[in-house]
Amino acid sequence: MSTHIWKVDGKVVTPSKGPEIKWEDNRFFTLEWNGKKYLGEVTEEKMEQGYIRVKINHREFLLEKEGKLDTLIKELGLDKEKIKKLKQLKSPMPGRVIGILVKPGDSIVVGDELLTLEAMKMENVLKSDGEGVVKSIDVILQDVVEKGKVLITFE
Repeated sequence: MSTHIWKVDGKVVTPSKGPEIKWEDNRFFTLEWNGKKYLGEVTEEKMEQGYIRVKINHREFLLEKEGKLDTLIKELGLDKEKIKKLKQLKSPMPGRVIGILVKPGDSIVVGDELLTLEAMKMENVLKSDGEGVVKSIDVILQDVVEKGKVLITFE
């Protein structure tokens, strides 16, 4: 008896005997069932999160796995994605500060635009790669900064 519950497009399925899978490499495979061959491709693999996406004959399927260990991990709250806690935003390159898009006290999440830096006549919007609260802005508009200079400090 299988120790996992598999879901295909959100519906619980019971694996049956019969289908054969021949792997071409770690991404492409051929599925043979009831005398017919189907071409398949793994389009996304997220086994840590319990799913994979496959495309079979141009139709995409979401395959999800759930077992006793997966249930325990969820109950303990260990299935949450880890989000980086921001401490500082440092300049990734030399440039001139041409826009400050946050202020002290702002709560920041992943993807928020923080600051605009002009480098080599191009505007570069620096975005958050974590979460935090802005403690201080360590530059002012038109400051010329070197690579590695602290621009924003977070609580």
